[in-house]
Amino acid sequence: MPARILLVDDHEIVRKGVRTLFANNDSCEVCGEAQNGMDAVRMVAELSPDVVILDLTMPGMNGFETAAKIREIAPSIRIIFFTLHELPPSAWWVGADACVSKSSTPEELALTVNRVLQMRGSFQP
Repeated sequence: MPARILLVDDHEIVRKGVRTLFANNDSCEVCGEAQNGMDAVRMVAELSPDVVILDLTMPGMNGFETAAKIREIAPSIRIIFFTLHELPPSAWWVGADACVSKSSTPEELALTVNRVLQMRGSFQP
């Protein structure tokens, strides 16, 4: 069974690009997309994804707040921050498992998803 990914970004073109990246990947599937943190938290409860690819800068609830809420309701979910911004050290306090720059190659994002999936069971909230 492929790993389930929830994409969270306020830009449709970013979500579409990431969805396309995983479209032909047998080990991962995009199970849902959210354009803000509130929707992401709701969708985590509904869809039970294995990984959340999460933008940091979104209207309303930012990525840090969203990650913290996701950790409260589903501590075993892997969270990858996907951002244009440099990640401050405090990002790890809210439960980030990895960070990928939006200026990285698509292959780097795919490799990071595979790497955090291999971490299953090792996270200690």
